[in-house]
Amino acid sequence: MRKKRVLLLSEGFGSGHTQAAYALAMGLKQLNPSIQSRVIELGKFLNPVVEPIIVSAYRKTVSNQPRMVGMMYRSNYQRSLNKVTQLALHRVFYTQASQVISQLKPDMIICTHPIPNAVVARLKRLGLNMPLYTVITDYDAHGSWLGDEINNYLVSSSSVMRKLMDKGVDQDRIIVTGIPVHPKFWEVHPRQQVLEQFQLKDMPTALIMGGGWGILFEDNALTYMTKWKDTTQLIFCVGSNEKLREKMEADPLFNHPNIVIFGFTTEVNKLMDIADILVTKPGGMTCTEGMSKALPMLFYEPIPGQEEENCEHFINAGFGEMLTSNETVDKWFSHIHDPANKQTYRQQLIEKRNENYNPQKCPETVMQFLQ
Repeated sequence: MRKKRVLLLSEGFGSGHTQAAYALAMGLKQLNPSIQSRVIELGKFLNPVVEPIIVSAYRKTVSNQPRMVGMMYRSNYQRSLNKVTQLALHRVFYTQASQVISQLKPDMIICTHPIPNAVVARLKRLGLNMPLYTVITDYDAHGSWLGDEINNYLVSSSSVMRKLMDKGVDQDRIIVTGIPVHPKFWEVHPRQQVLEQFQLKDMPTALIMGGGWGILFEDNALTYMTKWKDTTQLIFCVGSNEKLREKMEADPLFNHPNIVIFGFTTEVNKLMDIADILVTKPGGMTCTEGMSKALPMLFYEPIPGQEEENCEHFINAGFGEMLTSNETVDKWFSHIHDPANKQTYRQQLIEKRNENYNPQKCPETVMQFLQ
């Protein structure tokens, strides 16, 4: 019997979209090793010269002009991609995307970014007979995700379901699955083993992250955290931002036995296992990973648009607070030094997580579609 094939399409505009695709692919493999999954960043795959230039420009805009990103996000919030944009994407991607699908012959296509979502939707309008599923990778529902050709939306929360319904999507096409996280986040590693692996200390620990791009260290409160370095282990993860890593390592402020600086790592799950609090930009994927580990979170500098919505969702759900001042740092860092309070709050987060999130639900839902 022919093995089931799943094609997952994403784009490199922010690391969370592709991480979600790989997480779902690995989740499917964990549940059924016979399933063949392929993850492709469509633009990078089809235009390997041009795509990195576009992504780099977007990254600089996010870093230097976040308000512009927010204005663009809000200006088209209610509408799907306009016909001109859809036609442009069609002309750029039509032939090659069609060839990729023909060669791989998947049983379904899953998109974790609006651009390939729109490309495949148009191919379906032109005759492609293929189930198309959309995984929305934030806690918001932007109009660019919309398409009549989408069989089902797999969304992060009931609030996203309501937002899609407000935009005219039938409820029976929406399934609340949560954002998929890699199966390595499904398990907890022994604390002492992780401490030994990374040569860390067994003490109150804050994990400070800037996402896959390492957009970090612009907020004064992050610098203020170093005042706690004598009693608190500070782990800074700067992702692929090597310039920032070099800058921090050369700064005497971060030259302390209790301060550790990591570049890109594929083992954030283990660092979360030994952390007492997560300080992060509120990307949908990172926040979901933090929730899967029942970590309290402090959010800083959300990009206007989806990160603001992510932030609001997790604050309302009781998983954290906005990092607005040095007093916020002192309050939460004092909290993780109180074993009784820390344990009580952590147990509350575990209960909230178990009520609202099952990391296996998204791959299990896809398995049902495959069957």
